[in-house]
Amino acid sequence: MKIIVGLGNPDEKYKKTYHNLGFIAAEDAAIELSLAFKHKKCRALVAEGFYKGEKIVVAKPQTYMNLSGESVKEILAYYKAAPSDLVVICDDYDLPKGSLRIRKSGSAGTHNGLRNIVAEIGSEQFARIRIGFRREENIPLVNYVLSPVREEDYPVFAETVHAAGLAAAAFARGEKPDDIMQKYNKNAAKR
Repeated sequence: MKIIVGLGNPDEKYKKTYHNLGFIAAEDAAIELSLAFKHKKCRALVAEGFYKGEKIVVAKPQTYMNLSGESVKEILAYYKAAPSDLVVICDDYDLPKGSLRIRKSGSAGTHNGLRNIVAEIGSEQFARIRIGFRREENIPLVNYVLSPVREEDYPVFAETVHAAGLAAAAFARGEKPDDIMQKYNKNAAKR
């Protein structure tokens, strides 16, 4: 069992914001795995399938970013999965714009969505893929994360988000986390 969760906010007005980079990467992962979001379960849009006999789930929680853990907890329970079966994709303003950082586990840092997941499932032992978008504008963080990605930055984020989706798909296919980290973290360091 492998579960990919992309974090974001469900309303149309948030679709192209920094806080929805996780949703977009999850969509790329689903495409890479030939899956489609056809179901709504556990307060999430869900795409399901199999790879070499192993169940794969890609989910986009519809609980809004700061309550993502509520949906993730339900997903893990529904599919009888462990935190170690989970990879979460999210934005991260602590990382440079366009960077990608993959870790096998660790703290939630300053990300409220990750904090809520850790609090709800009671574990930090899940993989995470973070898409960097360090703020450049002098505006409050809450306004910045919910602002649209600037058009001139589309190429940078399109590349990074796609790489995040490919990394998540590699995780779902059972590739070794160290190999995934080496391949995709290394590419991000070139930016």
